[in-house]
Parts: sequence; C-alpha cells; structure tokens
Amino acid sequence: MKKTSILLFLLLVAAGVSAQKMTVQEGDFKFLKDAKAVNVVFRYDDMKLLKENKTEQQYKEERTAELNAKNAGTGDTWAKKWDGAKESIWEPNFMDLLAKTVTAKKGTVFGQGRKDAPYTLTVDATWLYPGWDAGVMKQPAKVSTLLTFTETGNPSKVLLKIKSENAPGDQWGSNFSNESRIGEGFEKTAKTLGNRIVKEAY
Repeated sequence: MKKTSILLFLLLVAAGVSAQKMTVQEGDFKFLKDAKAVNVVFRYDDMKLLKENKTEQQYKEERTAELNAKNAGTGDTWAKKWDGAKESIWEPNFMDLLAKTVTAKKGTVFGQGRKDAPYTLTVDATWLYPGWDAGVMKQPAKVSTLLTFTETGNPSKVLLKIKSENAPGDQWGSNFSNESRIGEGFEKTAKTLGNRIVKEAY
C-alpha cells in the first residue's frame, strides 16, 4: 500500500512538471527602465492547440461535438465559456501578474487600450495545451506565446521580442476547467516576464 502511494505521488509530480522556456530573440529590456506606461494587446489569430496543432476552430468544433454527444447541450455551453475565457480569465490573469511583479515594484503601468503609452506589448498566443484533471491524475496546461515590444507610434520598430514556451497552468487541488488551467499558464507567463523585466530593465 505504501509503495502504491509513493508511486502515485511520483506520477503526480511528473505530470505537473513542465519545462518553461523564455528566450530573447531580439533586442533587450533596457528601454523599459524609464517607461511610465505600456500598452498591452492580445492576439489569437494563429493559435494552435494540442499535439496535432489544430486550429482554434477545429478544436472548438470537435470539443463541442464530443461534449454534446455525451450530454446534449453541454458542448454548446462549453463553446460559449471558451469564447469568453479570453477576456474573463486569460487576459486578466496576465495583466494581474504584470501589476504584481512590475507595477508594484517599479511603478510602470501595463494596461489594455493605453494608446497614450510610448510602448506596446503584443501577446501572441501561438500554442495551447489545455491539460486535463481526472482527480487522482492530472496534466497541467501549457501556454506558448510570442511577446513583442514595439513603439506604439511605430509598430514596425521592434524593441524586444521574446519566445515563451510551455508556461505551465496548474493549481493545487483539482481543477476541471480547461479554460482556468490555461489562464494559469497565462499567469505564469506574465510572472516570469515581469520578474525578468524587474531584473534586467532597472
């Protein structure tokens, strides 16, 4: 019995491990040192999902059909929840962690719709893995993004480009919501980004 418990614990730990990578592809953080505000834009145009690299439309259609086949109407309800998750979970989670890691420590304010800000951060969601939770066993979500800082008045002027891969979306206890797990991945992305900004820009 004891060996079984240890095995289950090790499996749970292994399932929760996700190697996040954040690599600077172009530029550096120095321009942010004197920035008072940064505009933030989110994009999902080229987002792929799962190991099969499905388009968002493919994923939604298949998931909706799967859930409706099990219980009529649940798939349609889920599709609405999925569409609303971007503005109700993913983006607020990301913004909240930037506020906690950068604004609270250095005063630079990150906000959506801040066209008055000299710089703009574009968060391109490139790949998502929703993960799963079966109670005893679970697999965290994974979120990959391309984070690009440009001049707001001259979007072609790239100041910093970062590739963030496999930010884990996991929580203590059970979490049966794909959308919520993905939101944790966006939160982890912002936390790692924010900590690097504080460390490397100031």
